[in-house]
Amino acid sequence: MSPAGGIFFHLGASHHTAPLALREKLALTPEKTAALGARLGVAGELREWAVLSTCNRVEFYGVAGSPAAIDHLQTEFCALLECSPADFARAARRTFGLEALRHLLVVAAGLDSQMLGETEIFGQMKDAYAAALHRGTAGPVLNRAFQKTFQAAKFVRTHTAITEGQVSVASVAVDLALKIFGGLRTVRVLLLGAGEIGEKTARAFQSRGAEAITVASRRLERAMELAQALAAAALPFEHAPGRLAEFDIVLCATSAPGVVLTHDAVAAAMRRRPARPLFCIDLALPRDVEPTVTRLPNVFLYNLDDLAKIAEENRAARENEVTRAQALVAEKAGALWPRMEQLCGSKTVDDKRWSAAAPNAG
Repeated sequence: MSPAGGIFFHLGASHHTAPLALREKLALTPEKTAALGARLGVAGELREWAVLSTCNRVEFYGVAGSPAAIDHLQTEFCALLECSPADFARAARRTFGLEALRHLLVVAAGLDSQMLGETEIFGQMKDAYAAALHRGTAGPVLNRAFQKTFQAAKFVRTHTAITEGQVSVASVAVDLALKIFGGLRTVRVLLLGAGEIGEKTARAFQSRGAEAITVASRRLERAMELAQALAAAALPFEHAPGRLAEFDIVLCATSAPGVVLTHDAVAAAMRRRPARPLFCIDLALPRDVEPTVTRLPNVFLYNLDDLAKIAEENRAARENEVTRAQALVAEKAGALWPRMEQLCGSKTVDDKRWSAAAPNAG
């Protein structure tokens, strides 16, 4: 670390500030993350950085020697994704020092997630840290921050009931399907995408009675592998739009860069099944299903934000646990910060330049 010191920062946008359409633009694929790494590296005033990109957030954590370094990071990020700097600025939040560290812990513990208490974020944060290590952009500050954050997040989950009665995207989707169809035993389900989220959702449907599940993936071998694990059928991905009319529920969870199910494909399917509802659950970011399908009679479409709004109703029952968990996070962050501050160097958040550079901080 430079003798001049630096400040620990967080810069990003999440479901709290960025609508789904903007989060689609901000999503970082591994290829785009690599390109960003090539643009930024670790040079000048940007001392360390890591990026966490999920369906609900894109956030940078790092150490900067000046506000200009964070401005440069934001500029390069927007340029790479061809995102309007003004759009990102409206949704972006910056925090510094202890506040940034508290935010990191809150996110890792699942307290800032759309699905309160969800555990996927913990693994995603571990992946973000591992990527920073591999890239060479994690130094002594991020090493300390992430390693202690993982310990603190585990402690919070173990010493509170924050994960009890947890509502997941999959469970909300199943409950909605039951309201539409009454039961799932005779319902035909198509899963597009054979990743972790799709598999979890398919298993949730199976646990509530669904028996007829078909898996389609761009990699047929992966579709066949998951289909075997689920005792389901496999379908070549390119055949899915043409056979859409055969299914009652479509679970979309691909990593495709754009729309997979178009309005025209769904309309053609509904002409062959006009009296039977088609329930589409879009778990992807960017979205897999063209939003205009909701104009079609008997078509029901729910995306990530729709499911999160429904899940929010469950939050009230666990509000006491949220308060306890937040208190534990504040305690852990406060204990960790003095050593973090030493590692960062001499800069403090009291410097007026940092405050002036972050009108959206919060």
